[in-house]
Amino acid sequence: MAEHVLVPTDGSPQSVAAVRFAATEWPDAELTLLNVINPADADYRERALSGSEEWFQAEKRKSRETFAEVKAEVGLVDTDRSVTDRIEVGSPQKVIVEVLDGDGDDDAGYDHVVMGSHGRTGVSRILLGSVAEEVLRRSPVPVTIVR
Repeated sequence: MAEHVLVPTDGSPQSVAAVRFAATEWPDAELTLLNVINPADADYRERALSGSEEWFQAEKRKSRETFAEVKAEVGLVDTDRSVTDRIEVGSPQKVIVEVLDGDGDDDAGYDHVVMGSHGRTGVSRILLGSVAEEVLRRSPVPVTIVR
């Protein structure tokens, strides 16, 4: 039985499904929703025009909006349920594993991770990689992939 579940979310339908699954499967567990801001997602022009600090602050606002939307859609607003929002910066697959490992300043004790998968196959998966697959391979705790 999981007591503290990490659920990476980007607001996609797959990540919303992962939050819904985690909330339903472990109704008494603490949930931590993680959004990873990936600097590689911003093109050079966007960062140069707005400035990197402004870009970063805008991304943090988007992360907070994503958390609010996901929680509203799954029914986690105004409940007694323990749900924590966490924003990190970096390569998503690397950051997720670091958070699970207890990245030095966090001793959260996650005992499960639930992730959505976009379900790419073939060439698109090879070219784009798979965050879920990398986390599955490197995670120190059990991983559930939701599609």
